[in-house]
Amino acid sequence: MGPVAHYSIGELARLTGLSVRTVRFYSDAGLVPVVGRTGGGYRTYDVAGLNRLRLVRTLRDLGVGLPTVRRVLEETVGVAEVAGAHADAIDAQIRTLRLRRAVLRAVAKGGEMELVNELARLSDEERQRILDDFFEDVFGGHDLDPGFDAMMRSVRVRLPDDPSTEQLEAWVELAELVRDEDFRASVRRMSGRHAELRGAGEDMGAPGPELMAAFAYSVERARAALDAGVAPDSVQAKGIVAEVNARWAEALGVPDDEHLVARLREQESFADPRAERYWQLIGVINGLPEVPDTTRERVWLREAGQSLSG
Repeated sequence: MGPVAHYSIGELARLTGLSVRTVRFYSDAGLVPVVGRTGGGYRTYDVAGLNRLRLVRTLRDLGVGLPTVRRVLEETVGVAEVAGAHADAIDAQIRTLRLRRAVLRAVAKGGEMELVNELARLSDEERQRILDDFFEDVFGGHDLDPGFDAMMRSVRVRLPDDPSTEQLEAWVELAELVRDEDFRASVRRMSGRHAELRGAGEDMGAPGPELMAAFAYSVERARAALDAGVAPDSVQAKGIVAEVNARWAEALGVPDDEHLVARLREQESFADPRAERYWQLIGVINGLPEVPDTTRERVWLREAGQSLSG
C-alpha cells in the first residue's frame, strides 16, 4: 500500500502526537500549508506538510519561538544556526537557575537573602574589585617586600557558574570579611609592622621551606598534645615547647634563647585568626585543597610558651 497523498487535520494530529487544536493553530498561522479541501470542505495536507509539522513540533519542544520557526521554514536561517544559538541560550538559563538554586540553599541555611543574592550575581570583575579595594586599603602606603606585596595582590576569586552552596557561602563570608573595618585595621597594623621590620633589615619575603617545615612541625606537635589532653601548663607541655623552639631556632638560624622567644612572639603578632580564615575561604571558592584551621594549635602553643616563660 503506497503512502497516503493527503491527510486531514485529525490524521496529522495522530501522526505527530499533537492535538487537533494545535495543528489547526499552526495551519492558521501559515506554518503548515493547506493543499486542498475534501468534498465537505475540510482541509487536507500533503507529505511535505506532515514533515514541516514534525519539524515545527521538534523546534517548539526545544523552546524555539514561533518567529524563529517561521524563519527556519522560510529558509532564511538554518536549523544548525538556530540550534547553536538556542543551545547557548539554554546554557545561560541553566547557569542562572543553578545560581538561583545555590542562593536559595544558602538562604535556607540561614543566609540573609538580599545580601546573598546581591553578592552571588556580581560579575568576576565586580567580585575582584571588592578584593582590589581591600588590597589597596591594607597594603597601600606601606613599604612591603615587593615579592610579598605582589603575592598578596595576585589573589583572584573565581566563583564557578554552578557554585556549590559551600562555595557561595564562602564568597559571601569573604566579601563581608574584607569589608569589615576591624579586620582591615588589623591587616593594616600587620602591614605597618612588616614595613618597620623590613626597614630594620629583616627579610620579610615569603617564608622559605625551612620555616614552613618548622611551622608544620609546631602544629603537628601541638595537635598531638591536644589530642592526648596535654594541658599547656603541664611539665609535658614544657618539653614539647622546648622541642618546638629548637626546631624554630634551627630554621631561623638563631640561638635557642630569649631572643628566639622574642622572635616567635613577634611572629605571633602577624597571626590574626581571621587572616587564616581569609585563605580558607579563598581555597573553598576556587576549589583548591582545603586550608587547615590551625587556630587551636597556635593557641595551645602560645599558652604553653607563656607558661614556660612564667
